Amino acid sequence: MPSALRCFGGGLALLWLLAACAGHQSEPLSAELDETAFRGHIRILSSDEFEGRRPGTPGEEKTVAYLVDQLKKLGLKPGNGGSYVQPLPLMEITAGSDTSLSVSGRGKSVAFAYGSEAVIWTKRPQPEVHLAGSDVVFAGYGIVAPEYGWDDYAGLDAYGKTVVVLVNDPGFATGDPKLFKGRTMTYYGRWTYKYEEAARHGAAAVLIVHDTDAAGYGWNVIQGGWTGPQQDLVPADGNAGRALIEGWLSAGAARALFTQAGLEFDGTAASAARRGFKAVPMGLRAEASIHNKITNSSSQNVIALLPGEQRPKEYIFYTAHWDHFGVSLGPDGKRIYHGAADNASGVAGILTLAQSFSRMPVRPSRSIVFLFATAEESGTLGSAYYVEHPIFPLKDTVAVLNIDIMRSGGPTRDVIVFGLGNSELDAYARTAALLQGREVKPDPEPEAGLFFRSDHFKFAKAGVPALYAEAGLDDAEHGPAWGKARYDDYYAHRYHEPSDVYLETWDLRGAMQDLSLYLAVGVRLSRERRFPNWNPESEFRPIRDKFRPPEHRRPPSSGNE
Repeated sequence: MPSALRCFGGGLALLWLLAACAGHQSEPLSAELDETAFRGHIRILSSDEFEGRRPGTPGEEKTVAYLVDQLKKLGLKPGNGGSYVQPLPLMEITAGSDTSLSVSGRGKSVAFAYGSEAVIWTKRPQPEVHLAGSDVVFAGYGIVAPEYGWDDYAGLDAYGKTVVVLVNDPGFATGDPKLFKGRTMTYYGRWTYKYEEAARHGAAAVLIVHDTDAAGYGWNVIQGGWTGPQQDLVPADGNAGRALIEGWLSAGAARALFTQAGLEFDGTAASAARRGFKAVPMGLRAEASIHNKITNSSSQNVIALLPGEQRPKEYIFYTAHWDHFGVSLGPDGKRIYHGAADNASGVAGILTLAQSFSRMPVRPSRSIVFLFATAEESGTLGSAYYVEHPIFPLKDTVAVLNIDIMRSGGPTRDVIVFGLGNSELDAYARTAALLQGREVKPDPEPEAGLFFRSDHFKFAKAGVPALYAEAGLDDAEHGPAWGKARYDDYYAHRYHEPSDVYLETWDLRGAMQDLSLYLAVGVRLSRERRFPNWNPESEFRPIRDKFRPPEHRRPPSSGNE
């Protein structure tokens, strides 16, 4: 077997077969994936020199310069007219050390320790914000979902109130597959949605009760990700359309709050997962104060284009975010958040795919766009800005293939597709995986809502079908238990921590296997004429159908027919 087939999961044969399936019998494609280049990109981007790649810092300047240089060397065209960058305005708000949150009532006043018990902030660009005497109400999961017959705000006048809500959604709490999507998180379970919905109802403050299982990450992620400088897009209306105060309560702080209100936490939370739940006034009043340091800056998406040969105005996107958390100063001194796996590996993967596409003797029929988004770690801001200000029409965007955290271990027998069942792209992934001898599997932790936590989701909300996949847990050499242990260890000890560093001992065969799959899917899409769609039951299908009516063709084969 040729070395490319042996090392890359049958990449050359896979691409040839997929091209043939698409009805093209042209000469074979040169599909070799350069593992040495891939490893080199990760090593460089996660090095101390790049200082954790935080937007608005010298680390961004070095990262953007590196990406532009690499894209020029590959002969790719600038993706934004004559430029490889798309600038976007950012603001950075840093809450002062005197940030405070307290609750009074029922003969008692309790102050919650900032950081250990509560983390609060404001998205409004104001030097200081104060919340005084705001009635506290428990609004269950804070969800209004007509399609599920659910409205936690029914009969509640939330204007000016402090709304306390639970993370995730009722399906997770009950495990009932007939309630929402059971253990699989819906967008209604995401913290972003809960803040947005509370603001729509006029709440002055919204506090989410943290739970490690329901959120999909520990309190350490709240402390590390929501304290210190917080970045956001500059709001056009001055208040970002958000409540005055947003934040999280630790599980212990939430229990103390409910006890103060004379409520038993577990029973009250359980009642919120039942149909007909009504918001519960807690008989308490909240006060909060935040003094902010506000800095306006800018950042840059990096974007390059490989024009298509026959249909250059139809676009396939490969996306990965280049940013991470930068540098922090603490009692231990300077700490660099290297972000080797998250997401130097994804950036390296897109660069490696771009190299392969640029070297193909047969140019793709459709255009290929390579988007390296900024500020994903701050709430997918770069991709949000692109979708709000698209360079290429969203109606002509065929699909988005997103990479966020690649495997640093060997090959697997499976591949995880996050949000499996949402779109016709599942079939493309399944066919490519089958030709590798792999099986497509759903997210092993659907309650964590990973489908909603990366850049492709902003495109999905705008109707563009998106694929977000990564190597599964069934390690080809050590089995699924070993693979699950490695997965859990990463998220427990290195995810969003300075310890996410590159090691020369990384076994990158699994990552190359995934890149081969992503290349195969992209090649197949680039040689077809059809536009894939969301499945009929997907909440994103109506959006897609508005600007691109569904094609009355048989969906692509899953490879199992």
